[in-house]
Amino acid sequence: MKIAGYLLAIAGIAAVLYGEITPATRNPIPDMGLIQADDAMNSPLSFPPILGVAGILAGGGLIIYGVRQSR
Repeated sequence: MKIAGYLLAIAGIAAVLYGEITPATRNPIPDMGLIQADDAMNSPLSFPPILGVAGILAGGGLIIYGVRQSR
C-alpha cells in the first residue's frame, strides 16, 4: 500500500507542477513515391489542478494506511 501511495502522490505532484502533456500523434498519409511526407500533430492534454491535489491526498492516505497496517 505504501508503494502505491508514493507513486500516486508523485503522479499528483507532477500533475500539479506540469499541468499538461503534449504527445505527438502521427497520422497516416498516402505514399508519394520518392517524396517522404510526415504529418505530426501536437495536441496538448491538460489536467485540472484539482485532479493533482486529489492524487496527492489519496497517495498520502494510502501511505498513512500502509504505515498503520504494518504496526
